[in-house]
Amino acid sequence: MDQGNKSGVTEFILHSLSGSRELQLFYFAFFTLFYLSIVLGNLLIVLTVISEPALHTPMYFLLSNLSFIDVCLSTFATPKMIIDFLMEHKTISFEGCMTQIFFLHVFAGGEMMLLVAMAYDRYVAICRPLYYASIMSARKCTILVVGSWLTGVLHSISQLAFTVNLPFCGPNKVDSFFCDLPLVIKLACTNTFTFEVLMLSDSGLMAMTSFVLLLISYTVILASVRRRSSARMAKARATLTAHITVVTLFFGPCIFIYAWPFSSLPVDKVLSIFYTVFTPLLNPMIYTLRNKEVISAMQKLRTRHVHF
Repeated sequence: MDQGNKSGVTEFILHSLSGSRELQLFYFAFFTLFYLSIVLGNLLIVLTVISEPALHTPMYFLLSNLSFIDVCLSTFATPKMIIDFLMEHKTISFEGCMTQIFFLHVFAGGEMMLLVAMAYDRYVAICRPLYYASIMSARKCTILVVGSWLTGVLHSISQLAFTVNLPFCGPNKVDSFFCDLPLVIKLACTNTFTFEVLMLSDSGLMAMTSFVLLLISYTVILASVRRRSSARMAKARATLTAHITVVTLFFGPCIFIYAWPFSSLPVDKVLSIFYTVFTPLLNPMIYTLRNKEVISAMQKLRTRHVHF
């Protein structure tokens, strides 16, 4: 890393969404509103789950952790993107770039594993309801959440270990609003084929494998639900539909970007915005607007604060 810095690259230039000043002012207002909605919406879910005893269940415990990790995922780069819309020169230091890469993979990797944990929770609840309380104990839920975070950290370290030692000696323009690993690797002054294969075997394989496992598990659950016709199963189908929507919206862009790292397309920038900005806002909307229990708990929370 030191050799790369001595070669000349101490900062990277980030490309915004548009060169037009008017559009950048619009983007500033638009994404500021979006970011505030993400933070407030997801933190409201966390607060509601914590404060309402009726929501102290494995499903809502995992959901509150998903909301928290969504806040983190949207915060690692979005505030800087918003500020950069007002700046003429959009740069980030070498250390700041590596920090963004680290936290992106911590949060994204953690969310992948958390979504797998949520699928496991739904499988037990629907396919083995009599054993649900014993299988999804508080200890098991804690292990699933801690394991998700540890997986994200280990995954990120494995990605950063080879990236920081690449020689960056010339090109320093990143065609995105943040330091995305495939784009940064391409700027190295060396043959990056081996490193792209490493990224494919790590990030790409992790995203693809998790997505396939989730699709298989949800297919099994849906097949089980279809054989039953009670009102409870109708509610389960609605919950599963919400889960599948979130999984598709999150994994789709990740797989497109990281499973094919050898080519860079203009659409990659849009997809990066999608899974770091749009999906964290869609999660609370999908999980809460169709969930009467969460809405009722939020109303109780509001009533308590109003009376207080």
